[in-house]
Amino acid sequence: MNEFELNSHQRGLSASGCGRQDKQLNTYDWLADIPGGQQMSDMVEVQFKNTRKDYFINSNHLPLKKGDIVAVESSPGHDIGVVTLTGALVPLQMKKSRLKADAGSKRVYRLAKETDMLKYEEAKAREHDTMIKSRQIAKDLGLDMKIGDVEYQGDGNKAIFYYIADQRVDFRQLIKVLAEVFRVRIEMKQIGARQEAGRIGGIGPCGREMCCATWMKNFVTVSTNAARCQDVSLNPQKLAGQCAKLKCCLNYEVSVYTEAAAKLPPRDVVLETEKATYYFFKSDIIAGLVTYSTDKHLALNTVTITAEHAKEIALMNREGRRPEDLKDINTGFETPSNVDLATQDSLTRFDKRKKKKNRHHRSNNQQQGERRNAQGGGDNEQRQSRDNRRNRQRRNRPDGPRREHHGEQNRPNNPTTAGEA
Repeated sequence: MNEFELNSHQRGLSASGCGRQDKQLNTYDWLADIPGGQQMSDMVEVQFKNTRKDYFINSNHLPLKKGDIVAVESSPGHDIGVVTLTGALVPLQMKKSRLKADAGSKRVYRLAKETDMLKYEEAKAREHDTMIKSRQIAKDLGLDMKIGDVEYQGDGNKAIFYYIADQRVDFRQLIKVLAEVFRVRIEMKQIGARQEAGRIGGIGPCGREMCCATWMKNFVTVSTNAARCQDVSLNPQKLAGQCAKLKCCLNYEVSVYTEAAAKLPPRDVVLETEKATYYFFKSDIIAGLVTYSTDKHLALNTVTITAEHAKEIALMNREGRRPEDLKDINTGFETPSNVDLATQDSLTRFDKRKKKKNRHHRSNNQQQGERRNAQGGGDNEQRQSRDNRRNRQRRNRPDGPRREHHGEQNRPNNPTTAGEA
């Protein structure tokens, strides 16, 4: 490595290490401002559509920097890509991608010209229509596969079809039909669900851009054991990512949880005290706390103690001794009191307001009723006096008692005619 001297001023992040941010798997060249850093390696990392990257030799020693659009060697013809990394970091990226140092045998031709960009834009404009037509062709041939994306080469002489299939697919007939329809060289690439999600990109449930679209290239199998050892609820809707597979981030902290879980007492250990028998209920692996209950299945008289305290009591039980309580040994840990957020405010606070409103409504109705009664009181007295006057007139009539004896149903419809009769 060449020797160099730094200036006396304090170094910070170099702006020259930043490049295009509109593509997945973006990288930051933190050695971009190091004198002589670009001459440490002739290898160049070039990115194409979405997450496809490849490594090329800068045999012409072009002054390339991150963000330059270059024409590179391809088979057949040439392809157009964007330089994403140069200098000493490229061999490290190749090692991370599990590629050998001499894997990049293709060359960088030149910086892209205007004619190269015109062909490139014409080829990219055909990608969507090609994908739609190819899906219909695969469906007509009865192939159990999904064509997720199509990428044309920069010169338009070749097209890469990315597909997803659960089983092995014989697509020889499909290649013949696609070559006849689109008049280009056909290349089929099978990808998985995680790779497809990385090519599409998006925001994960954590609020950040998905790992498969930012930095992750090699995908490791994720099992439900990773969720079990971290005490994560086995809810498929929460454990699955946008690829409908288990989230890759479940593997990030498995080793830490495994190491911390080894320090906890076994779950089948029963702690005997003078007051009661305690059974394992739950544990906080990272904090090293264990909660015990006096019932095997319910949270009854729960006590939270440290893992060291639980091991000491288990050792005492094996020696035939029983502490008076789980809190006998001074562990320096205070059991946190459970705070019920619902008790901070009255659960009937809204009902009280409603009752006040109803009481106020009832009082208004009573007042209105009293006003109506006060206004209609005189009318009631006049009506009562008229009824009394009519009753007295009926009694004074000669046929009054006879009418009352026969009742209302024998009363004739015309009183005048009945009197004359």
